[in-house]
Amino acid sequence: MRLASTAAELPERPREGTRAVVMTMGALHEGHLALVRRANEIAEQVIVTIFVNPLQFNDPSDLERYPRTLEADCALLEAEGVDAVFAPSVEEMYPGGDPVVTVSAGRIGDVFEGARRPGHFDGVLTVVLKLLHLTAPDVALFGAKDAQQVIAVRAMVRDLAVPVRIEAVPTIRDADGLALSSRNVHLSSQDREAALALSRALAAAEAAARNGDPAPDVVRTGMDVLTDATRASAGVAVDYFAALDPRTAHEVPADHRGEAVVAVAATVGGTRLIDNKTVLIDLEGRP
Repeated sequence: MRLASTAAELPERPREGTRAVVMTMGALHEGHLALVRRANEIAEQVIVTIFVNPLQFNDPSDLERYPRTLEADCALLEAEGVDAVFAPSVEEMYPGGDPVVTVSAGRIGDVFEGARRPGHFDGVLTVVLKLLHLTAPDVALFGAKDAQQVIAVRAMVRDLAVPVRIEAVPTIRDADGLALSSRNVHLSSQDREAALALSRALAAAEAAARNGDPAPDVVRTGMDVLTDATRASAGVAVDYFAALDPRTAHEVPADHRGEAVVAVAATVGGTRLIDNKTVLIDLEGRP
């Protein structure tokens, strides 16, 4: 496996077959490795990027605290058969300081996660676009757990005619249903039990959608589960629970038909968690 700090050090593209890229900020866990394994299934050459992007952090202290575990990450990736790790420095990515020209997430960056973290998705899209140019993949893989990020990246690729296919890999969950996240290590055993309300709420919403319920009822069904959880545990504070349009990340109308991303964000014991499920709202299918 090659470790590259500049694009010039990356391996040449394969003469035949495809190149896939998985973009990370390091501190890898099984969720990241699931992306890598899927990339190995569909591509002859796999590149993983590790770059802690300062443009997407609102709080400088969060950027400073973010774990840097390059050596351990590389060991995991080599065991997975990755061809190259691209780990550029901040100076390599942004020579001369913050870039003058950046990418705007537009309306996608104004709602839900974007509203809670102003400028976050602009920073994400700026680094994603630059890494796409530097690594030149045929396909880029992202985790479906970060639903709004996937929506934003797909919109950028579509609207700016970037020649790459975006694939969202399903969320990896622990046996109890909790979505894998690097933030889970901050949960106490009591917090973790309370956090299971998120996946239970999504499952309830999914069941309501299968029953043919309209979007407001799908959301209400899931929210009822979360309301019960907040009554049972003062450590659960719900930020939002909503059905989003998979192209715009805005809330779907009451008469929406088709796919919707039911997304949830909540703070549990001081740790902010997100999760989601894609459901099909088919009003004609109601018994």
